[in-house]
Amino acid sequence: MNRKVKPIDNIYLLLAFGMMALLFYSSSMGYEDQNVQPLLHQWLEGEPLRGLLERVEFMYAGSEVSIASQGYIGFIEFFIRKGAHFVSYFLLGLFWFLGLRNRVAQPWLTFLVALLLSVGYASFDELRQAFHPNRTALMEDVMLDTAGALVGVAIALLAKPKGRRRQKLRFRS
Repeated sequence: MNRKVKPIDNIYLLLAFGMMALLFYSSSMGYEDQNVQPLLHQWLEGEPLRGLLERVEFMYAGSEVSIASQGYIGFIEFFIRKGAHFVSYFLLGLFWFLGLRNRVAQPWLTFLVALLLSVGYASFDELRQAFHPNRTALMEDVMLDTAGALVGVAIALLAKPKGRRRQKLRFRS
């Protein structure tokens, strides 16, 4: 069931490798280089939605995440950082799947390979962070990255490409 490999398939693979390079660069930076709190102080000066968000609290990697424990700006920054994890690996999984779908015979195998490549890279990236003096490696981040990749790969699997839409059967009378 191999289909013809198209130039767009190569572009998707380049996007996957580009995403990996961006993630590598980003995780090589220290926290202080990625700190968006000064910008958030400007944008969220009046602390909008504070009353609603004060009720939210949970544990992540053994630490409490709440406005009480991190302050309003720290709380918002937590969601920005974790959202970036999810979206980055969503895109990585999506690009891997789209780049491999015409190279691998079975869609379920394409799904598995794309997911394993994404999760493997997430694991490698967190392991690298363990050796960076200003970074923390967290298994919870690998799980979040895996969730993002899983959603990206699943959407790619379930979406029908334009050229492969099912034709309606027409009966002659």
